Amino acid sequence: MALFTLRWGIISTGWIAERVVSDLLVDPTTRGTDDVVHKVTAVGSRSVEKAQKFIEEYVNGDKTVKAYGTYDEVYADKDVDAIYIGTPHTYHYTNALDALKAKKHVLCEKPVTCNAAELRSLIATAKENNVFFMEALWTRFQPLAKEVKALIDSGTLGLPVVVHADFSNDFGINNLPLTHRMLDPKLGGGAILDLGPYPLIWTILALYEHPANKRTMPSNVTATMYKTPITGVDCNTSYIVTFAPNPSTGSTLAAQAVLSCSMNVTSHNPGVTIRFEKGTIIIDAPVPCPLRYTVQYFQEGQPGKIAREDIRTFEYVGSGWHFQADEVARCVRDGKLESELWSHDKSILEMEVFDEVRRQGGYKFPAGIEKVL
Repeated sequence: MALFTLRWGIISTGWIAERVVSDLLVDPTTRGTDDVVHKVTAVGSRSVEKAQKFIEEYVNGDKTVKAYGTYDEVYADKDVDAIYIGTPHTYHYTNALDALKAKKHVLCEKPVTCNAAELRSLIATAKENNVFFMEALWTRFQPLAKEVKALIDSGTLGLPVVVHADFSNDFGINNLPLTHRMLDPKLGGGAILDLGPYPLIWTILALYEHPANKRTMPSNVTATMYKTPITGVDCNTSYIVTFAPNPSTGSTLAAQAVLSCSMNVTSHNPGVTIRFEKGTIIIDAPVPCPLRYTVQYFQEGQPGKIAREDIRTFEYVGSGWHFQADEVARCVRDGKLESELWSHDKSILEMEVFDEVRRQGGYKFPAGIEKVL
């Protein structure tokens, strides 16, 4: 198969864009990829100077990469196939909508939108324009996640029963400016949208995607929040996602995920524990990009008594963002409008859970922030 090159336009020049672009430029053969390659052809920022500085620092000063002072110029560039959107949460909808209407394929940073209604609107627009659209839930494409998924589906451990997962980070919120993305409600600040996708991705992989679940949506979501008095965004959030058997869909899975995220304390290890009828999978922190997991197999007929333990470790060049980019390239090459690994229904599940978590926690965005209700 001929090598396929995907030409990227980068929207925003913040920290996450720095990480993603650095990984785009890693030699694909270092991770066993020999069918696709990535090229950054345009960068958009609030000024040409900022875009040019980004190119010099993160695209090796490549003189062929165009620096733009507006996003619209990136969307209009005929040398751009796909757009990566790394702006703050509350800008995702408008940025993605503009890119999709320009008939560009889109990889949009997580959380993909502020709410499920915005997401449904983007999915409809992508289909109308016959272009690929995906949320950048990079964890799902990493080798460790794929291997854990294969182990779960093999049935060796029996059915999953409980998932425990946490992702937290101490941002030092008492010393942050009120306009910081973690504190400002106008930017979708708080723990649930910024950190919450990572505990939930492991729930989706282990429970929603499980063959016994038949892609059945959760039967119940229960949540509680502590909102910081600084700005009223959620500081600590815990949420339980339940999957109950459903005769109408054929699901026979009965399982629950107990999840949490905080922005004033660091994560702990292990980051994820998936408990099965016949064993346990323990995934090391950090949960967005773990490099080690342990499988405990129970003695037959003696639940909880460990018969053997396997430890698997991973390493690769780069930080792990390139795997999702390879998926985008392959999907675009093959004419697909969505990824099978992180399909639209999974992002919808995610945003519906977050909508419900915010509703129960009483966290409402300021008027006008949500573009679709």
